[in-house]
Amino acid sequence: MSWDLSRRTLSLERPLVMGILNVTPDSFSDGNRYFSTARAVERALELEGEGADIIDIGGESTRPNAPKVSLEEELARVVPVIEGLAGKLKVPISVDTYKAEVARAACAAGAEIVNDVSGLCFDTGMAAAVSEARAGVVLMHTRGTPDQMQQDTGYRDLLGEVKLYLTESLELARQAGIPKSRIVVDPGIGFAKSVEGNLELIRRLRELEDLGCPILVGPSRKSFIGAVLGDRDRDRTYGTAAAVAVSILNGAAIVRVHDVAAMRDIVLMTRALA
Repeated sequence: MSWDLSRRTLSLERPLVMGILNVTPDSFSDGNRYFSTARAVERALELEGEGADIIDIGGESTRPNAPKVSLEEELARVVPVIEGLAGKLKVPISVDTYKAEVARAACAAGAEIVNDVSGLCFDTGMAAAVSEARAGVVLMHTRGTPDQMQQDTGYRDLLGEVKLYLTESLELARQAGIPKSRIVVDPGIGFAKSVEGNLELIRRLRELEDLGCPILVGPSRKSFIGAVLGDRDRDRTYGTAAAVAVSILNGAAIVRVHDVAAMRDIVLMTRALA
């Protein structure tokens, strides 16, 4: 299995590690740590050195209850970082955005992947933007925008609704001319899900293989881990490690994480055991 991007094809023979780089003042785990362009560029290179296969750069927090960021502000945060990494990174850059204009500008600056938490649904121009850039794309399930999503976490059939949403996203991609070889799907851990819902998604991850795309999972440091462990003040590294290991065992092809070096070891050891 592989993933076609605009400039290369990524082998998925082993699970890949996507390193998180939030260029924001308010992300739930690392907000304001890499808010300056220079520090963000430095951190991206650090993540590559730690073993990241992809660097995912985001300029708007999508944590629960996060306020929206203007198009101009998001562009000002993201594009200079991507431009600053030109010729320095060997691994591909992903842009974490649901705005078509940010996706276009990021891909023009050098990004090869668009990671859209809305699965092409928040911005009607996103599918065309991805298609035109020939970028790889991550289609994620959510319900409502980040400032509203945790108000509605009940489902009659969680897996059924996630699969239906992603099927509709895949159809939007097909209509825009995006081939399946460029698409990865993400069940949206932490996005409009209860604690039990997040756990259920990880347990039943293989049921998403029916969609015919590689699966990405992003459990890193999220609140469901703190809820299970009973200590919301810890960094949740060990809980994340357990979620990553079980996700790999259940079919995840890519894991999106903050602690790249540690989680790469988890990924490689889990794959060897499996």
